[in-house]
Amino acid sequence: MPRPRQPDHVARARVLVAVGTDKHPFDRLTGWLERWHPAVAEGVGLTVQHGHTRAPGVPGAVAFLGHDELQAAMAEADLVVCHGGPATILEARRHGHLPIVVPRDPARGEHVDDHQQLFARRLGAAGMVALAETREALFDALTAGLADPSRFAVAADPAASEARRAAVEQVGRIVEDLVAASTRRRQRTRWRPWIRPARNGERR
Repeated sequence: MPRPRQPDHVARARVLVAVGTDKHPFDRLTGWLERWHPAVAEGVGLTVQHGHTRAPGVPGAVAFLGHDELQAAMAEADLVVCHGGPATILEARRHGHLPIVVPRDPARGEHVDDHQQLFARRLGAAGMVALAETREALFDALTAGLADPSRFAVAADPAASEARRAAVEQVGRIVEDLVAASTRRRQRTRWRPWIRPARNGERR
């Protein structure tokens, strides 16, 4: 979980935002951050891993973080905001965070399918993430988290590597099931029975 500060040290809140390494841009999330940050700039130390998304106009923007760098950033952070990638969510929780999750939306060109939305909504309903699918929901979560970071903390267990592997496998199965169900729904929507026209031109 986040490392404790010295009692006499007044530090800015540390917020990590991670969009992952997917090749699709996520300008919606970084644009929201650009609108949010000016009002809190003096009290927030920001790190934004923006991947293939254009670099946002906020301090602390970096395209990619190595594995060790990401682990350190999560350990130092008071709040973690991330996309709906299962691995990122699991890492955040492993470090003691209830992540604020903004899932990518394929309708906006942010991903190839809707598995992030399906997965994040399921975890949100279970209380395992703070789901933020709108700008207002993200701003509300950040405001609440800055006022009381403990609301976005969970029990951390960095040594539980075996449990982590099992969780990753379970997450993989859940995502596969969600994607398969979504694909079946789309196929049923697109499918139309082939009807052979009768000789008089009527369909039968």
